[in-house]
Formats: sequence, structure tokens, C-alpha cells
Amino acid sequence: MNIQASSEILDGLVLSLLTKQDYYGYAITQEIQHSIKISESTMYPVLRRLRNKKWLTTYDQSYQGRNRRYYRITDEGITHLKEILIAWQVYQKNLNQIFRKVEIPPIREKKGSQHD
Repeated sequence: MNIQASSEILDGLVLSLLTKQDYYGYAITQEIQHSIKISESTMYPVLRRLRNKKWLTTYDQSYQGRNRRYYRITDEGITHLKEILIAWQVYQKNLNQIFRKVEIPPIREKKGSQHD
């Protein structure tokens, strides 16, 4: 089962990565795929949206005869990331309050099945 990541979570993951260093698009996808299942076709619209909102800037750098587009977090992006992290902490706390109350019952044998 895969739990789908909202656009806010994807924004936060990308912005978090970019606080450490600049990345090109494919490398961002690869890094995030270490934690969640996501495709390149999902990631590039996220990057465009973040750039359009001025939370990222881009620059091109030559690599083996081709240009790579690198992404860099802006000051506005850092401010937005802080907002995401605060909202994430509240969200996580609220969900954990429910999940911690769960007592998972033992799995019952289905009726009609016999074990020798």
C-alpha cells in the first residue's frame, strides 16, 4: 500500500533537500525516491510550481556536453519551508494521537479453514 504524498509534502521534501545543496531535477527525484515512491513525471511539475512561486531559482551548468538545470532555494523558499515544517509537526502530532490509541487485535483464522 502506498500513502500518497500531498503537494505540500512534496514541496517540503524538495525545499528540504535544497537547504543542503543545489540539485538538478533528476537528482532531486532520485533523492526523494529513497524515501517515497515518486516518478519524474510527478516531480518536474512540482519544481516548476516552486520556481513560479519564487521559492526556487534555476541556473544551467554544462555536464558532459549537455546542460543540466540546477535548482536553488530562495530566501522566500526557506520561509515557506519553515511554514511547512510547523504545519507538518502539528499534522504528525494530531495523527499520532490517534495511531497511538490503536490496539491491533490478533488476526483471526477465517471460518472454514482448517489447520492440521
